[in-house]
Amino acid sequence: MTAEIAFVDTLAPRAYGLQPESLAGLGGTEMTLARVAGCLASGATVEIRQTARRTAARDGSVNLVPFDRTAPARVFVVVNSWKVAILLRRQHAGARILLWLHVFPGRHNRGMGAALAAAGVEVVCVSASHARWMRAFLPHPQPRIGHIPNPVDDELMPDGTARDPDLLLFASAPHKGLDQVYAAFAAARRAIPTLRLAVADPGYLRWPAGAAPEGVEPLGRLAQAELHGWMRRALCLFYPQTRFAETFGLVIAEANALGCPALVHRGLGANDEVASTPGQCLDATRPDLILGRLQEWRACPPAITGRDEHRATNIGRLWRDRIAAIRSRSPVACLEPV
Repeated sequence: MTAEIAFVDTLAPRAYGLQPESLAGLGGTEMTLARVAGCLASGATVEIRQTARRTAARDGSVNLVPFDRTAPARVFVVVNSWKVAILLRRQHAGARILLWLHVFPGRHNRGMGAALAAAGVEVVCVSASHARWMRAFLPHPQPRIGHIPNPVDDELMPDGTARDPDLLLFASAPHKGLDQVYAAFAAARRAIPTLRLAVADPGYLRWPAGAAPEGVEPLGRLAQAELHGWMRRALCLFYPQTRFAETFGLVIAEANALGCPALVHRGLGANDEVASTPGQCLDATRPDLILGRLQEWRACPPAITGRDEHRATNIGRLWRDRIAAIRSRSPVACLEPV
């Protein structure tokens, strides 16, 4: 039977499904794909096709199968690999194809725009800022470029847990500016010696961040529920780095959904779009501003709310609308076969 929607992931290092234990050690991209696939499976036949998978399985209402480029689908949603999207267009002339980008492509990929436009492959970015960046990055002709935010579970809400005024939390891979975060924490701790920085590392990438300063508590890889517990207790998600731009920033969105403020650099990636409650974005090159914000929050924790439009129920609706829209348009003619 032809799948109505086939998510294609050729980049994940190992096979995964929808359950949290199968996603342990992977990143936000795989977690987001699993959530969106689960949302869409209530009204359509959905598959997740993975090159890392060797045997077929079923997780809830989603089929998990090895990637086979010849297997048909009415709509393909290809994660990050524009070349795989083009390959599928050559193989499936009548299919609708979306390229779901979670990354900023490098300059050597600028030719992707014309290739995707010619193939009738549409692009879905994960934030408005990400989509604006893509439109500025790609020369013309360009494919159709839109965005759908990553989903936050509907049930993530504050529960009244008391916040520890001395506890800061970093919950990302170390390549996302952990060395800068260490420096900012050390500077703040000189003024507030009781501060502690808990560091949760998802474990999918080794990266040199230098020696941890005094007061750092390594947590290693945490189960999702454990990480959310730390978010409930922490004074804030401490993320004052200026180099790594998040295309969305799921950890920021989840922290906010749990009532935890995020201290992030203004104007970097999607920070201002996701950390939308005022006061969370500042100039992270200014240690005095970082210290001042921490002191304010220690004296009076801010009321933080996640954005309703990021909730999984709403994101599922946006995806259903997007897929209905692309199915209403005619596919392009088949390219030369490979």
